[in-house]
Amino acid sequence: MTESYDADVAIVGYGPTGVIAALTLARYGVSAVALERDKDIYPRARAVTVNDWTMRIFQDLGVDERIEKKIDPQRALRWVTYGGTEIMRVEHPPSTLGRRPRFYNIYQPTMEAELRAAAREHGDRIAVHYGAEVTGIDQDADGVTVTSTDTATGETRTTRARYAIGADGGSSTIRGVVGCRLLGDTNDVMWVIIDCRVKRWWPDRDFLTFWSDKERPVVDIALSAGNHRWEIPLKPGESPENYPTSAEVWPLLKALGVTEEDVEIHQHAFYKHHTRMADTWRKGRVFLAGDAAHLMPPWAGAGMQTGMRDAHNLGWKLARVIKGELPESWLDTYEAERRPNAAFYTRLAVELGRVIKQELSEEEQAAMNAVPQDTVTPFEPPLIAPPVLEGGWIRGPLGDASIVGRMVPQPTAGDAAGRMARLDDLLGDGFVLLGDDIDPATLLTAEEKAGWDALDARYVAVRPKTAYTQGPDEIVDLDEVLLPWLRRYGARAVALRPDKFVAAADVSSLAVPA
Repeated sequence: MTESYDADVAIVGYGPTGVIAALTLARYGVSAVALERDKDIYPRARAVTVNDWTMRIFQDLGVDERIEKKIDPQRALRWVTYGGTEIMRVEHPPSTLGRRPRFYNIYQPTMEAELRAAAREHGDRIAVHYGAEVTGIDQDADGVTVTSTDTATGETRTTRARYAIGADGGSSTIRGVVGCRLLGDTNDVMWVIIDCRVKRWWPDRDFLTFWSDKERPVVDIALSAGNHRWEIPLKPGESPENYPTSAEVWPLLKALGVTEEDVEIHQHAFYKHHTRMADTWRKGRVFLAGDAAHLMPPWAGAGMQTGMRDAHNLGWKLARVIKGELPESWLDTYEAERRPNAAFYTRLAVELGRVIKQELSEEEQAAMNAVPQDTVTPFEPPLIAPPVLEGGWIRGPLGDASIVGRMVPQPTAGDAAGRMARLDDLLGDGFVLLGDDIDPATLLTAEEKAGWDALDARYVAVRPKTAYTQGPDEIVDLDEVLLPWLRRYGARAVALRPDKFVAAADVSSLAVPA
């Protein structure tokens, strides 16, 4: 008897992580049902930024252009004292990942609304049940059964799926039900977030400014759609009860030189900083993603983005496993790849928090600003550097001098028929081997080629723009980016995964990773 499923994947929680999971699954050809307790988008702006890596994910999902209309380019980041001394600055050089700016400022409710609107266009593959509070989940050898209660009627519903994703936030029900433990700490200091509508422009408003001070550090950031935010810690003895209305909040802004002529207070809220991670992100057929798996301080602007990257990584793998294109063992690579990246951004956030709170010694500050010498990879500050895998489905050495694990740049390229487009649009969504002015298939042994053929890989020669193409499955390096990138690492050919990370290179071995 054939098993009956309501969808291929059940997603618990439909915030940014959940909606990206749904869009990714739909994009790669499988169905999802999302169960969301709240009937409306959370009204407060939480995340404040997205970068070029996240925008590249949006591009893969076909939503980047519509999202770009809802967000604003970010000028730069700076850390300054109240006395006007600039401690540190991070400029945003041109992106290598296919976007003009590296960072954008967002207004999260607006961006989420646009992502959900895009998901509604996949009505044949994405179903969403709002007002559904998940109370339990059971799994067996063939799938999962999620139990939920309608918050309006009290009616109980069961949803049957092959797999489930817990994207239900820091207080995740799914995490507790399946027996995952959240490890780490919560800082005792309470912060107030003040969201404002801008009434007039002021000098340097477009900097993301961290006012560095031992007693009252402040985050000062322009959001998109005419919004601005300040995040300010409460002093010892203060509590949220001291700030019941905007009237009590105004003195905090006026102490920073912000007046009623500049902004109108839209809303304010309180929160504490968490540094926590689940002990495991998978229990059988149930996976954790986003804040359900990890919570980090806000200083690196990476909390929401890390969750969306989790969802994309897990989504394309689940889809291919469900469709029979990849073995089930591929799902073990999800946590192996995403946990180190979440840990990296958590550590970075903690260190940047020490900068804003003036907790670094002069030696530590100098070390943070130091630029390594004699590197193969051009140095960029960790906050803006392109992503690199530290483990998972890759083969070969990692490190500064290795191309393995790096995300391929995305310049404008041409195809043999004369079409010009961003690289990802020409390569498609599968496995691809790129060769430096050579058909990469000619560099493979029969066994290696059989392995890539089993993954339905393409073999693409990258030609210089000064040469003729010689066959249909070739691209032209119009921006003169790809060939210099390959040669920097001494690679004649690389194998790319669907998410555009390098899985292998001929320098070490082009065999399919184990």
